[in-house]
Amino acid sequence: MILMESDVHFKLEPIMFEDGHAAIDIFNHYIVNTFAAYPENAVPYEFFGLFMKMAEGYPFLAAKDKGGRLLGFGLLRPHNPISAFSNTAEITCFLSPECTGKGIGRAIVERLLSEARQKGLTNVLAGISSLNAGSISFHEKCGFVHCGRFLKVGRKRGQEFDVVWMQRTL
Repeated sequence: MILMESDVHFKLEPIMFEDGHAAIDIFNHYIVNTFAAYPENAVPYEFFGLFMKMAEGYPFLAAKDKGGRLLGFGLLRPHNPISAFSNTAEITCFLSPECTGKGIGRAIVERLLSEARQKGLTNVLAGISSLNAGSISFHEKCGFVHCGRFLKVGRKRGQEFDVVWMQRTL
């Protein structure tokens, strides 16, 4: 299915291993230029295997343009491996920087939430750097609510940050 938001045509489909280099290029942009991705240094392409392993058994989506170029990706992963938390997942979503604000991220999140419901999940959590106001606002617009904050638990490039926890009940 081709979606159109703000004159951008894209499709959502399960991510493929072949999308790994493009996904890591997007992720590395956020590592190097922002506090949205937590590693201090760019990660190698092999890191995509970790994303695949984290999302095993959960939806992992790619947003692609008509030519097949990766515009962004999103995934769900278990919040905690203990069965008491089997109804809760964490969400991750990253877009190519020129694709933000065009409805692509919202489409990814809404599809992930829909697939989470189908999987029987009842809660989706997002852990967001306090220095990433854009992501906090985005998640609020997607119906997530603030549910907690861990103070000064992160440090990147010598700067401490909190992790803001947000929740969407399904």
